Amino acid sequence: MSRVSDFRRAPGFPSRARFALISRLSLALSLSFAAVPLFYAQEQSAITISRQVKDIFGRTANAVVRIHGDDEHSEISGTGFFIDPTGTLYTAYTVGGEADNFLIEFNGKKYPARQVLADIRSGTAILKIDAVTPVLPIGKSEELEVATPVVSIGYPLDLGKTPSFGMVAGFDRKYLGRYFSTTHVRVNLPTQRGEAGAPLLNMKGEVIGIVVSSLENNSSCYAVPIEAAEKIRSDFVRFGEARHGWVGINVSEAPAPVEGSRAEMTQIMEGTPAASSGIKSGDILLQVGRTKVTQPEDVLDASFFITAGDTVPITVVRGDEKLTFNVQAELHPASERRPLIASPLSPNRAVPLKLDSEAQRTP
Repeated sequence: MSRVSDFRRAPGFPSRARFALISRLSLALSLSFAAVPLFYAQEQSAITISRQVKDIFGRTANAVVRIHGDDEHSEISGTGFFIDPTGTLYTAYTVGGEADNFLIEFNGKKYPARQVLADIRSGTAILKIDAVTPVLPIGKSEELEVATPVVSIGYPLDLGKTPSFGMVAGFDRKYLGRYFSTTHVRVNLPTQRGEAGAPLLNMKGEVIGIVVSSLENNSSCYAVPIEAAEKIRSDFVRFGEARHGWVGINVSEAPAPVEGSRAEMTQIMEGTPAASSGIKSGDILLQVGRTKVTQPEDVLDASFFITAGDTVPITVVRGDEKLTFNVQAELHPASERRPLIASPLSPNRAVPLKLDSEAQRTP
């Protein structure tokens, strides 16, 4: 029996079903090959980051040390890092602030250390050993932005020197409804007990902060900006102590911005440096020293960086005039108030110690 040829089913002409299947397979193969460069790029990015962290760790780790000490309750352990070649080092106040009998592990040896300065308001302390030491370079935290990558190096628990990689998550003036003495850097970087006082480094290996507390589950941490510690060290070099200053002005939010600022003077306190300066209630505050002001809470940072005894230029707007007054600062009455800090041996969360429930808007 003869059969009429069916061109729809000839070998060179696949059925619709077969054609659809071949098309799908071709598309899948095309997408697979297209994804190869993406996966390769991701892998290369991870390798690049790993190399950067290894390079930073290799260049800086020798200047990071473990600190042992005794306080009234028990032994403590934390991290610190050298800031000059004569053995001076920074750490967190919770490590070096209220303890004694310090021993520093450095280059396989233990060196006795003495406390040079402890400043509870900034959450930092300065210790010193008698040795020639490496130094970590100081950077600028003001160059940081949200999502900027950072590295810390510390001594978690009883383990060895450990690098951690993360990124900046925010810049906070308060935590759990209570205010810091100055803006802190919040970092998505895991921390453990023993890492208080660790340096926070940018990707150039420069210190831009000091780890002072951990957040819940140790998944994140807070670092005080390195400028805050440098301010305290500068005070010590000049005066032999930390000298937090103020001028005696209360500030609140103005109903409308003036020259970009909503910070309005509401009270000039009697008997304070500002009382005889010429500043008046109703003036809009634009700048205190080198700190620009756009809202009342900016006064937190402005106040922190005032040094008692210094003459502070204060710029305001009054009506249509922009005026600058030079005011000699006095010692801040809140110098002894504690910042938000966490013990290097405390469990899993930051510990607020006598923080203000309202912002101190009083430069």
